Amino acid sequence: MRHWPQMVYHFHREGFDLPRGSDLLATGETYPNQAYRYGANAWGLQFHAELTRAMMQRWVVHGEHRFCMPNAQKGREHLEGRMIFDPALRAWLSEFLDLVFEGKQAMAA
Repeated sequence: MRHWPQMVYHFHREGFDLPRGSDLLATGETYPNQAYRYGANAWGLQFHAELTRAMMQRWVVHGEHRFCMPNAQKGREHLEGRMIFDPALRAWLSEFLDLVFEGKQAMAA
């Protein structure tokens, strides 16, 4: 993959091990395995690239009790980060979906 967004949205406390034979595509600090590809047609993402602002607002309101957990950000930090990083993430998601569903090589190295 050529470029991945610098910040993506999480609302969980789990990570995962890579499947044997997969290619790691994106990493993170708290959860090192963020995205991978397995073969030609299988992709795995740990983060929520599909999240809309309305969805995030609901998650922040209904998930407020989780903000005291280790590595959790406060609700306002979720929303502030969204405003800063959303344009890059949306551009990445569009390019990624083109690659996955149309077979374009736009993101290939």
